[in-house]
Amino acid sequence: MFPILLLLLLAISPALAWIPVEDWESGNVTASLGESGHCLCHVFVPDITFPADRVEHMQEVTKDLMLEVEIQMKKWFMMVSFEIYLKQLDVTIRVAIRKHPDDYIKLDFEAAQVELREFEALVSQLKVSLNSSSPLFDSLYRIRNMTLIVNQLETYDKNNLEVIRFEFAKLQKKLEECQKERDLITPDIGNCNNTGILEISKPTVVTLNADLKPNYINGGWGKDSKPLRDFKSMYFYGAYSTSTINGFRFYSDYEEMILRSAFKEHSLEEGYRATGGNFIVHGNVVYYQHNTPFRMTKLNLTSSKYDSRVIPAASSRFSYSYYDHQNLDFAADEDGLWVMYASEKSRGKIVLAKVDEKSLGIEDEWNTGVFKQVTGNAFLACGVMYATRPVDINTEEIFYAFDTKANKEKHLSIRFRKFQEKYSNLDYNPTDQKLYMYNNGYYVSYNVRFNKE
Repeated sequence: MFPILLLLLLAISPALAWIPVEDWESGNVTASLGESGHCLCHVFVPDITFPADRVEHMQEVTKDLMLEVEIQMKKWFMMVSFEIYLKQLDVTIRVAIRKHPDDYIKLDFEAAQVELREFEALVSQLKVSLNSSSPLFDSLYRIRNMTLIVNQLETYDKNNLEVIRFEFAKLQKKLEECQKERDLITPDIGNCNNTGILEISKPTVVTLNADLKPNYINGGWGKDSKPLRDFKSMYFYGAYSTSTINGFRFYSDYEEMILRSAFKEHSLEEGYRATGGNFIVHGNVVYYQHNTPFRMTKLNLTSSKYDSRVIPAASSRFSYSYYDHQNLDFAADEDGLWVMYASEKSRGKIVLAKVDEKSLGIEDEWNTGVFKQVTGNAFLACGVMYATRPVDINTEEIFYAFDTKANKEKHLSIRFRKFQEKYSNLDYNPTDQKLYMYNNGYYVSYNVRFNKE
């Protein structure tokens, strides 16, 4: 704009110039005698009077042009400012809100609002000074919508985004810790070339039970320890607020269990209700305790048939320390199916029995040196029975082990954390070498690390 004005001044400058000097020599002189006898001289001079009126006109035009230049320069600077504000606002928004949650940076809404107000004022000035009917500025009404959006985002940020960002950071940290732990504890499925359990991981709290009832504290959950070909990823759950369990739910895989979408629910018949939470699923068969009369019972999930067997020596007087009616505790490991109980003859100490899966008969028995009533729970892994006890409300300890192959016992101190104080079920699963705990209504699991030879 400024160069155009200079060219305009150069174009009109010849019209404002002085009369050429050579025109001054174009005049002549004549003489004559007047009536009174005086001599008169007549001189003709061209019109060379100083053009003051032209100079005034030139000054007025120059003043007008300078004013126009000043106006145009102001407009130019405003256009530059307009562009700068656009870029600044764009950078502010793009820096504040990234594509990924982990790139989120708290948005300075106050600064954004100030920029938008200044931007809106600038647009109004430009619209008046340039052309109020310009389509370009008519489209800029959207800046007011942007202001409203920023105000809404500020509300959302105060109420949600900061909390979400904080929670996301915590979850990300937990995920990193979990990944490190998984890298440290690598399962070696089916391999029992070890000297026993070395370490138990931190607990993984999966979810509240499928009934969404925290008072359903008596029960259990886990995976089939000897799954059939079409049910290799099957999970099960069963619980109630009392010691009596009326049925079980089955899930095709872990995801369906989390979604509480059971593919099968099996209600136990009146004369075959389960007691206690120390049941397992092994080979698509549920093994559990039944109290009327006191016996061990199995339910074949394929045929829906029941079978029972009494253990003559087993006593209903001895239970684990956390809950009553946990007299028969079923377990499974790489060596097969087991049941643990206490008897009057063993004076309340745990008797470990190997169970024949088909006949439900007892194949072999071992007398251990640990009292059941001081034990929180027990499980087997690679033919070794491990007994637990509470250290405090947050900590449990594997304090005793009995090796059925060597027929030897030993005292241990392998501590691990609990989600809540009490639990009614703790079982090892050889298909993934994990512990499954039903911890006061919650599904909890642990990775197991063995001391390899």
